[in-house]
Amino acid sequence: MGQKVHPIGFRLGFIKPWRSRWFATKGYADALHEDLKFRSFIKERVYHAGVSGIDIERKADQIRIIIHTARPGIIIGKKGSEVDKLKVALSGMSKKPIQLDIVEVRRAELDAQLIAEQVASQLLRRVAYRRAMKKTVQSSMRLGAQGVQIVCAGRLAGAEIARKERYREGRMPLSTMRADIDFGFTQAKTTYGLIGVKCWVYHGEATPETVAAQPEREAPQDRQRRPKGLTPVQS
Repeated sequence: MGQKVHPIGFRLGFIKPWRSRWFATKGYADALHEDLKFRSFIKERVYHAGVSGIDIERKADQIRIIIHTARPGIIIGKKGSEVDKLKVALSGMSKKPIQLDIVEVRRAELDAQLIAEQVASQLLRRVAYRRAMKKTVQSSMRLGAQGVQIVCAGRLAGAEIARKERYREGRMPLSTMRADIDFGFTQAKTTYGLIGVKCWVYHGEATPETVAAQPEREAPQDRQRRPKGLTPVQS
């Protein structure tokens, strides 16, 4: 077996926040599957808007969904018409009221998930995989990334045997916990089969200021009320 660790899961609670921020004493499985349904539905419905990530916060009587997107105007629509339709569709999937927030990703070229989806879209347009990987990495490095790595795996260029190809520039300290590394994964559904695309982006070492600027993982009063042995969940 390979000794692989998810770059974000490795740093959870240290420099990275949870994507799902809630606790459950009962109904854990139902809430977890509901989160998965929300993410799958939103990603499929507004994929063209460049969705980088979806955060979910739960209170006693409300669910707050935060969508990070490179093109918020597409999700919001004219005078908020599209976001209202999305909110109604999500409300039909849950018994609790939904609060929907849209957050703009200002530098999409430095977001690992959006980079991976960009490479996947080029593979679907039959662009040579080496060219797609190289141009994307160089573009991200020019915009300030300290290191970028992209891995494509599958029947590349329609080959008979699946293989893995990697392109990397800059530094990529995967074993350093204070290293701020963003990770993204997607799949390109080509005529030859699925091609997996993974992307790592190194933004430098995290400082106390950058960690403090991230979403609050757990309020002090919640920490006091939390029963012993109950841990946060990431879905």
